[in-house]
Amino acid sequence: METRLETGIKGLDAMLGGGLYAGTVTIVRGAPGTGKTSFGIEFLANGIEKYNETGLYVTFEEFSEQIFRDAASLGFDFRKYQESGQLKFLFSSPRVFAKQLQEPGGEFDRLLLEGNVKRIVVDSINNVIEDMKPKDTREFLYSFINGLRRHRTTAIILQEDTQLLGDGCVEESGLSYIVDSLIQLRFIEIKSALQRAIVVIKQRATKNDNQIRKFEITDRGIVIEMPFKGKEGLMSGSPRDIAKRIEEFYK
Repeated sequence: METRLETGIKGLDAMLGGGLYAGTVTIVRGAPGTGKTSFGIEFLANGIEKYNETGLYVTFEEFSEQIFRDAASLGFDFRKYQESGQLKFLFSSPRVFAKQLQEPGGEFDRLLLEGNVKRIVVDSINNVIEDMKPKDTREFLYSFINGLRRHRTTAIILQEDTQLLGDGCVEESGLSYIVDSLIQLRFIEIKSALQRAIVVIKQRATKNDNQIRKFEITDRGIVIEMPFKGKEGLMSGSPRDIAKRIEEFYK
């Protein structure tokens, strides 16, 4: 039987049917501000604190001090994890990183092997593929995903949507077909206020909860709550009351 790896995020493992399969690759996708980085941070922190699993954070945009602050706002001390060797960081330009992934024995491979890394977060894949031609993008993604699977690491890749609300999403590069799981984050407007929503779009080889649920980002981490009830059109960003629609239909 395949080994399950619990994310440790409250409510998420139940949605995933018990967690992610070890050695698989998951996309966490959403617009800016929906909480992608928070999910990545807590995934690594829980691995260290709850399961004694070394993590690797790969980033192209933010310096470590910003990541330390983001982690602290969720109740996690990334500086302490780094000093103890439980958390590794790889800061790189997208071009250099893409080259390293295609060179066995490079810096990326060394960090995984020497650090006995079990969990990886890549923040974000958009930076790596944005200047690539479609053909090169697909070849790179296959190489990247297969490299992660070869090392039996469990990885979360963050991917940014282009619109805050509505049906807009990233241009399809084939990544969602290659990965094992896809988690979508979205802002939803209800009564003139934005709420955060999460849904598991895809998960291979297991049954998952496909209900759209509300979640909160707190100073003690992420909390996934009950499904939205009595609403339709949630993924459009502007849901309607089902009861009201039925009432209008029978008028």
